[in-house]
Amino acid sequence: MQNVDAINAGNFEEPKTNYLNNGFTLKSWLLTKDHKRIAIMYLLTVSAFFLMGGVYASLIRLELLTPQSDLLESGTYNRVFTQHGVIMVFLFLIPAIPAILGNFLLPLMIGAKDLALPRINLLSLYIYWVGGILVLFAMMQGGVDTGWTFYTPYSTTFSNSYVMLTGLGIFINGFSSILTGLNFIVTIHTMRAPGMTWFRMPLFVWAHYATSLVMLLGTPVIAITILLLAIERVAKIGIFDPAIGGDPILFQHLFWFYSHPAVYIMILPGMGVISELISNFSRKKIFGYEFIAFSSIAIAVFGFLVWGHHMFVSGQSIYAGLVFSFLTMVVAVPSAIKVFNWSATLYKGQISYETPMLYALFFIGLFLIGGLTGLFLGSIGLTVHLTDTYFIVAHFHYVMVGGQVLAYMGGLHYWWSKMTGKMYSEFWGKISAMLVFVGFNLTFFPQFILGYMGMPRRYASYPPELQVLNIFSTAGASILGIGLILPVIYLTYSIFFGEKASANPYMHPGLEWRTSSPPPTENFEEMPIVTWEAYEFGEENGLDIEEAKRRELAKV
Repeated sequence: MQNVDAINAGNFEEPKTNYLNNGFTLKSWLLTKDHKRIAIMYLLTVSAFFLMGGVYASLIRLELLTPQSDLLESGTYNRVFTQHGVIMVFLFLIPAIPAILGNFLLPLMIGAKDLALPRINLLSLYIYWVGGILVLFAMMQGGVDTGWTFYTPYSTTFSNSYVMLTGLGIFINGFSSILTGLNFIVTIHTMRAPGMTWFRMPLFVWAHYATSLVMLLGTPVIAITILLLAIERVAKIGIFDPAIGGDPILFQHLFWFYSHPAVYIMILPGMGVISELISNFSRKKIFGYEFIAFSSIAIAVFGFLVWGHHMFVSGQSIYAGLVFSFLTMVVAVPSAIKVFNWSATLYKGQISYETPMLYALFFIGLFLIGGLTGLFLGSIGLTVHLTDTYFIVAHFHYVMVGGQVLAYMGGLHYWWSKMTGKMYSEFWGKISAMLVFVGFNLTFFPQFILGYMGMPRRYASYPPELQVLNIFSTAGASILGIGLILPVIYLTYSIFFGEKASANPYMHPGLEWRTSSPPPTENFEEMPIVTWEAYEFGEENGLDIEEAKRRELAKV
């Protein structure tokens, strides 16, 4: 048995078995209650959906290469951009970081052997699979042509596509989010290691706690909305359809009451990842720990109060519009706090530019642009002009792709050695990160200009004078695609041929680095005792950085 001091210092022999080789059969994986194996199964599934969504995105950009609708006819184009949105939002962006990185790391970071409800955790994976399969089946039958927002009356009257089957898949998938959020909250409250107080928890854990609150409170609203939509279509009861006495604006209120907080389900976990990366690769305690922690909770709370800024042109009261405009400006404050504190952490830090850190720095730049353009859209006068143009598309992707996806990629690279026990190629990692950054900006920055010039989204054709900017955008999408495909190649290669990873290759003080890579089934041989503050580098927590580096070099 390893003693507690050895675990705390990270000095121990690697166990003979770990979660990967402990019963390597299909049945042992499908019936596992190990949070780490469940995270790996999520990784494989979510990656497959990300690839599908990327294929649809490629079709969209190829169609928009020319002004005429000459690759896809208008009805097909409607289905392509709808399916791209449905897959990316509901099957990739929402589950990606919580289901993969959160599932794998949260128990490790707080010193627990597993999540509090391991059977519920496995059930949430099965529910995600069932919901995803229904969405895919609907797509194979002909897809959906309403847009991923399913606005009425498109989804109640005009659409002959598989709206209800897709809605059923999303409805079922929502229970996966609810169960995951519940599991995280119970685990954080009840299973922290001795000494792991609330203000010693990593900010990654704080971010997932805030995200879980949004999952629990917001997801039932979209579930009820889909249920009402089904009742209206089947029973012909007037709820949203004005032809039978319904109110289509009611659908928008219900949809955005969930869907704007859902933006924070996507981005808050990414902010938690960035806090870890910025501190570690600056070799410096995070600046303003408490402010960053409470700003996550503030974002979760204020996120429920700003849904009306999606409806400035829907006919809502001008007074309601003023209130939502004000609240939109207010919700930007907690996000700004995070960016300021990350910047202050970087100041005079011992910065090392490894692949995860590149993703973190690129995240800050792109998220800053996405956040500032969000203030444009929170202003009523500007929104009247910019609504339903490519300015909206660019803003959304700067926040979601430039934010969440880059954070996900940074976190995946950072904890890859912990998940697999292997190191990837730093050279190809940096090349990929730079291609993603350049390709992303070339893809989406021209769309701000296109939107300002009045190009509407969701159209397969456009005026010829806008073609040059669309060519830039399509060229950038090609570079972005290469940058995102490269990690699939070198990360897969690393599993079979990569250098064996040590327990703590980055010399980080977090608990997840004080167990082997990959971890044993129960994470720690003995219960760790936390005696240090969060993000403390130095001898007091068993991590004299220079001495640790000398030990690693001596092994080589």
